[in-house]
Parts: sequence; structure tokens; C-alpha cells
Amino acid sequence: MIKRVILIVLDSVGAGALPDAAEYGDTGANTLANTAKAVGGLHLPNLQALGLGNILPIQGVPPAAAPLASYGKMAEASKGKDTIAGHWEMMGIILDKAFPTFPSGFGADIISAFQKETGAAGILGNKPASGTVIIRELGEAHIKTGFPIVYTSTDSVFQVAAHEEVIPVPELYRICEQTRKICNPYRVGRVIARPFTGTKGNFTRTKNRRDFPMKPPRDTALDLLKKNGFPVAGIGKIEDIYAGRGLTRAVHTKDNTHGMQCLTEELSITKEGLIFINLVDFDMVYGHRNNPGGYAAALNDFDAYLGGLLPRVRSRDLLVITADHGCDPTHPGTDHTREYVPLLVYNPDISPQDLGTRKTFADIGVTILNTFAVEHSLPGENLFNTRAASRTAGLEIK
Repeated sequence: MIKRVILIVLDSVGAGALPDAAEYGDTGANTLANTAKAVGGLHLPNLQALGLGNILPIQGVPPAAAPLASYGKMAEASKGKDTIAGHWEMMGIILDKAFPTFPSGFGADIISAFQKETGAAGILGNKPASGTVIIRELGEAHIKTGFPIVYTSTDSVFQVAAHEEVIPVPELYRICEQTRKICNPYRVGRVIARPFTGTKGNFTRTKNRRDFPMKPPRDTALDLLKKNGFPVAGIGKIEDIYAGRGLTRAVHTKDNTHGMQCLTEELSITKEGLIFINLVDFDMVYGHRNNPGGYAAALNDFDAYLGGLLPRVRSRDLLVITADHGCDPTHPGTDHTREYVPLLVYNPDISPQDLGTRKTFADIGVTILNTFAVEHSLPGENLFNTRAASRTAGLEIK
């Protein structure tokens, strides 16, 4: 019987445009396939062996004749294409209304409340922008005035950028905590602290980013696992995404390399329950920067890491690899893309099967709860047994 689930989210590694992608301006988006085409083909031998090429055509990653993992892809049932919507849906919360966005910047009511509650004498920006571009544009004015830089994107985010020598990181976090309270009535998905350093012409964002998300409106699969006594370890920005709920242990990471190192360490610490990791560099460093070469290199790095991870996956482990949305680095613009996400589920003793196209990411949370025989009423279906009677049935190894 499965005792531990290892859930790896390759942030933004999408698998082709969803049927409603045109509504989001994402017709033709396909993060994996288009990245592969842009670099003349990917070489991902471990993901290929699991069955990644059986999910969709990817140049350089042909289908495996006998894939090691069960494989499929998942459609997002929630509205939107952001990090919180994707992750929340995996754990049982399907949004029927997307988080609001602010294409013209934030209204006077929000900005007025921001200045009043945070003590800011003024602000700079207040518009949608690339984070690297806006600090290049307004960084010098920020240093001269001390005013925080406020900006958004096509996601539901209120971002506050500040030079670490002008507004120290702890103070920036305090500002963002106050901003989170201001943004709650407006359903802003995330408030993000974006510290940077450097001088004019050489401003650089630091790794002290911190997210302040909305709290999930009700219990997720993580909460149910924790309430039933199962360890739940979150690595990377998992704690931020779920506002700290449902975790028994949280580890923050600096980048993909650090995240993979932390996962290796966590395997020796959390020996049952759930280990849940997000690897963010695909999205943050390469997808949003329209860098298919960097994206491909990050996939190569993960694949190499996977070669060392797979031998550590034992009969009592279930390894799940997926994504939360797309961010096609070849697509016009720098935003997330509305895509299917890949799904690979591996255990050395489970006979691989074609899992097909799932209707919702929530099938992951349901499968995890069923695996641990936790009663629930969350939406979704067991990946390996879609009968309603399976809701409390543990996943047995034949």
C-alpha cells in the first residue's frame, strides 16, 4: 500500500492550448511542443521513459514503446490561468469566477487605502508591467523619492517593488501584509513583495520575493490530510500559495536547483504522507522572459535530476509530475497561457496505463486522499478508479 506521495509541479510546463484558449488570447500556445521546436528538439531521456512523449508530440521526445509511468493530461476546470487557480484546483477548489485583473492599474480607492495603511507618502507606477522593465524604468525615481513601485500584470497580482537599501526587506514584507488586507475585498489573488538591488542601469531583483495570497475559502486536500494526522511537507512557494494552510512543514527555496536539493533532503525527513514541491524557474525565469533556450535548459536539468530520483521511488511511494498552467516562451506577450498540463504517475509496482484527458486538476487531490483512505467530498475522480465507491478506497499495489 502507498505510504507516501511525491507531487512535483513543474510551474508553467503546459501541454497544449485548451479548447477555450482563444478567450484568453492563447490560441496556438503549447509550452512543451513550441519550446522543443524553438531549440531544434528536446533531449529528456528520463521523462521520455516515463511517457512524456506519449502525452503529446514533442520534437526530440518520441513516445515510449513501454512507458514506465501512467500518463495523460489534465484540463483546468477553473476560470483563469494563474498559479493559485491551478494549485487550488489540484487540491479540490474549482473557481467558477476568475480572480480579477487590473489592466488599467488599481483604482483610486485601492491606492488611497494602500497609502493610508502603509504610510507611503506616494507611489510610482500603478500599471501592468514586466517586473524587470519597471524597475529599470522607475528604479532611480524610487531611490530619490523613497516611494514604493506598485504594478500588476495580466494575473491577479498587486506587486510592490522596492530597493533593499531604500525599503528594507522586513519593512517591504510589512507593507505587503497590510496590502493583503486591503486587497481581500477585491479578491486580488496575490500580493507580491519584489525587492531589488543595484544602481541605475544595473538593477537586479533579489531572491527575497515573498507572496501573500488569498486564503483558500474552504478546506483543501492538504487540510484534510493534516487533520487526519498525515505529514504534509510543502517545498518552494507551496506555503505561499495556500497561505500556510494544510502544511505540517514548509521549506522555501531560491531556485529550481535549490528546490531539487531540498526535495532530496525531504525524502529522508518525510517518509509518509505528502511531499508537495513547486519548481518555479520554468515560469518566473524563462517563460515570462520569452526565453525558450533557458526553458529547455531548465527541463534538461530537471530530467537529469529525475534520473537520480527515480531509483529512490519505492513500492510504497507514488510519484506524480504535473504543472499548474502554461507559459509558452514563444507565444506573443509574457503572460501565462491557458493550456492542458501533463500528468505522469509512477510507482515501480503499478502497471502503467493511459490516464486519458482528465476534466479537472482536482483528480490529483482526490487520488491522494483516496490513497490514504481519507473520507472527503471534494470534486474530481480517482485517477485509477473513477467509481464513486472508490472515494475511501486506498490505492493497493497489486
